[in-house]
Amino acid sequence: MNLKKISDKCKKIKLVISDVDGVLTDGGMYYSKNGEIMKKFNAKDGMGVELLLQNKIKTVLLTSESSTIAKKRGKKINAAMVITGAKNKKLHLQSICKKFNVSPQQIGYIGDDLNDHQIIQLIGLSATPSDGIMLLKKTVDYVCKNDGGNGAFREFTDLILKYNNL
Repeated sequence: MNLKKISDKCKKIKLVISDVDGVLTDGGMYYSKNGEIMKKFNAKDGMGVELLLQNKIKTVLLTSESSTIAKKRGKKINAAMVITGAKNKKLHLQSICKKFNVSPQQIGYIGDDLNDHQIIQLIGLSATPSDGIMLLKKTVDYVCKNDGGNGAFREFTDLILKYNNL
């Protein structure tokens, strides 16, 4: 992990995209006979979204799951957009860039699993929680010390804000 390289990338970030399950949650999914009923989120990660917003950096939640819980959480933490059911996440990159008037190099992305790998290769700054898959740990710019659902998103936002001189 080259801190000079990370510092340079952080300074360009204008938008952060986060996966939900395994990043904002611990990856656990609780189901009843009626479907998904619960996910546990970390309040520190929610504050990370708020701190970014205070510094004019918006957050987009991008999940492959079709989850009303993710939509409700996104609304509560003031995410600029929540995209659910995104089976191929890289296909959403162009429309996100257009909507928020940013280039891929101005985007920070944090994800934890195989479905995050393609988009991670296209953006400016990438991270994975400490319990992300090995492929991502070998690919990303930054491997968090925290696990998903336990402050990894907040750690990533703190890193961006530290080097963004905000």
